[in-house]
Amino acid sequence: MARIIGIINAKGGVGKTTTANNLGAYLAAMGKYVLLVDLDPQANATSGLGVKLEDDHVNLYHAIVANEEPGAIIRKTSLFGFDVLPSAASLAGATVELVDMEEREFKLKSALNKVRTNYDFILIDSPPSLGLLTINGLAAAEQVIIPVQCEYYALEGLTQLFKTIDMVRTSLNPQLQILGVLLTMYDKRNKLANEIVAEVKKNFPGNVFETIIPRSVSLAEAPGFGKTILQFDEHSKGAEAYKQLAEEILKLQ
Repeated sequence: MARIIGIINAKGGVGKTTTANNLGAYLAAMGKYVLLVDLDPQANATSGLGVKLEDDHVNLYHAIVANEEPGAIIRKTSLFGFDVLPSAASLAGATVELVDMEEREFKLKSALNKVRTNYDFILIDSPPSLGLLTINGLAAAEQVIIPVQCEYYALEGLTQLFKTIDMVRTSLNPQLQILGVLLTMYDKRNKLANEIVAEVKKNFPGNVFETIIPRSVSLAEAPGFGKTILQFDEHSKGAEAYKQLAEEILKLQ
């Protein structure tokens, strides 16, 4: 039975998709069966894994709005044991269509329950907002990883996000736990970045991963080639960091 982990932050550009794709790749490389759920209509996780969807190909939208079988929608990536439930621009329409549906917050959960026994991990790459799609992600997940950029406004919005997670826990998903805050885009030469690391650890004691993801050119370039960092530049600092994160998460069973 898969562990379902949501990767969430209402801010864009903090490394959610980078984390989802590369964490998934290393968990698969360590012998786990992994499904990545691309819950973002921008579909960056899907394209970053080299999966190209035709406009008429069914995607996550059809699983959560039209109740189509997710197993028929899932695509294999070029890494053994790593599959993706792809997204497309049509998923943006789901936010409107879900509004009037019964059990609207649980559509993703019920879709994932149909394939959950096939995987060890299901990773959900959430959109950069706290709308209905993200709420579906939080209602389906057991644990969340919160990527936080080591930059000036890093802590802005985190308090709000923790409140949202508390609300979801109270009303929709009592099992939801914070697995950890993940510091991303870290540059050790930057004084501010080091201050942010200290500040986050002080504000969220016991909730911050030991692994810190460095700022890295190859991490930024890899998705353009439809590859994870493991396939693109496995000896880079970014690759080392995501390998370490996968090991850390396996220990936190």
